[in-house]
Formats: sequence, C-alpha cells, structure tokens
Amino acid sequence: MTSKAKGTRGHAARPSLWLTVLSLTAFVTLIVLGIWQIERRAWKLALIDRVEQRVHAAVAPIPSPVSWPAVSAANDEYRNVSVAGRFLHDRETLVQAVTEEGPGYWVLTPLKRSDGTQVLVNRGFVPSERRDASTRQSGNPDGQVEITGLLRMTEPKGGFLRNNVPQHNRWYSRDVAAIAAARGLHDVAPFFVDADAGSQIAGGPIGGLTVIRFPNNHLIYALTWFALAFMLAGKLLVTFGGGPFRRRRFVHEPAGGLDAAARRTGSNAGTIVEQA
Repeated sequence: MTSKAKGTRGHAARPSLWLTVLSLTAFVTLIVLGIWQIERRAWKLALIDRVEQRVHAAVAPIPSPVSWPAVSAANDEYRNVSVAGRFLHDRETLVQAVTEEGPGYWVLTPLKRSDGTQVLVNRGFVPSERRDASTRQSGNPDGQVEITGLLRMTEPKGGFLRNNVPQHNRWYSRDVAAIAAARGLHDVAPFFVDADAGSQIAGGPIGGLTVIRFPNNHLIYALTWFALAFMLAGKLLVTFGGGPFRRRRFVHEPAGGLDAAARRTGSNAGTIVEQA
C-alpha cells in the first residue's frame, strides 16, 4: 500500500518532456544573451575610445569630394574638422531640438566652398523666439568664413516617431539629402558639420552644444541575463532532483513500527522510502 502511494507521487513529480525542453532552451538563450551583452560592451568601449581620440585630435580639413562616397560613421563621425566658404543664409533650415539651453531649433546653413561644392553646417541653437532669421541678422556674416567643428553623419527620415515633412518645412532630424533637395542645393557633402563654440558669431546661433554620450549599460544587462540563467538552472536542479532523478532506497521496517492496518493485512515485508 505504502509503496504504491509513494511511487504514484514520484511519478507525478516528474516534469513533462515539453517543459523540460522549454526550460533547457530558455537556459541556453539566457546564457547566449549574456555573452552577447559582454561582446556589445567590448564594442561600445572601443567606440567610446575611438570617438574620444577623434574629438580631441588636431583639426583637419573635411574629406575631399572624391572621398565623400567612402565617408562613414565607423571611420569618420566626430572627426575634428574645418571648412571654409560663404554661408547661403537665404537657404537655412531649422530643425527642432531640445538642448541644455531649452527647446528650440538647430540652424543648418549651406556653406558654399570655392570649388562650388557645399557643406551643411549646423551653426548652433536658437530658441523659439529667435526662429525668424530677421531677429539675428547681426550674426549672419556675408563674407568668407572658416568653421571648425565635428563631422556628423546624416540623420535620414526623421526623429523618434516624427517624420520630416519637407513640404511643410517641418524638420525633426538633420537629413542632409532631404534638406538639400528641399533647398535646391547641388554638390552637397553627404555629412554635416556641427560648429563648435569657437566658430560662434556674436548675435548668431549658439555653437558647441554637441552632446557626445554613448549609454553603456551592457555589463548590467549581461549580469541580469546570467543571474536569470542561474536561477533557472537552480529551479531545474530542484525539479529534477525531486522527480525522475530522486534516489530511492529499500528499508526493512521492524514489525513494531508498522501501523495497525499493515499488521492486519500482513504487508509488513517492507516499504519504499524516498530520499532527496
């Protein structure tokens, strides 16, 4: 009687095959995610180091037009560059922005170089009350200027959940190709330059507000995935240890230790006792 009852409980404790497979798959997936985050962390640290070197390197001219097709974020973004030319103020574009100065706009103005090519320059930030160009005429130079700043890659399509609407002159990202098309610009570089504070002109936009920040929470994410994996592993060990892999031993109990029913039935030969 006792042996049958114990055997029934042991059988019921066994996890089903699909649950076992699912649990093992989840464990492997969590480990893989943790390893992936470790790799991402190494990549992010290398990126941060590379950008820091570029930002603090000596100023160099922007890439020549023949090399523009090869310019990429991996090789060129955030390079400390300079460019000279004449601003086309009548073709400036305002892009919505939120900065440490508050909400307002980036002022992107084409800079026409001596060879006829053009480069969009993010001259800096203006608050909403200075959106109209007439409020900052004193800060718009007419002659030749030299701008220093950081080379930035185009930001196509728009901002987060907000698409650019060129036909209504609403811009949420610095999409070089779209802005060039909307302003009738030709021979435009596929990147723009974020002007630094040293290029700021009195009465003009506020330069030098480029934010260089790369979130690096990959170690926390990795530890989270690994912790979940080990918690799941512990649960699996408890489950399997209490189920199909539970050790059993046969114990011969003395007649005096049996209950009255066992003595009446005479089933006092022994019983299966489960041991965790």
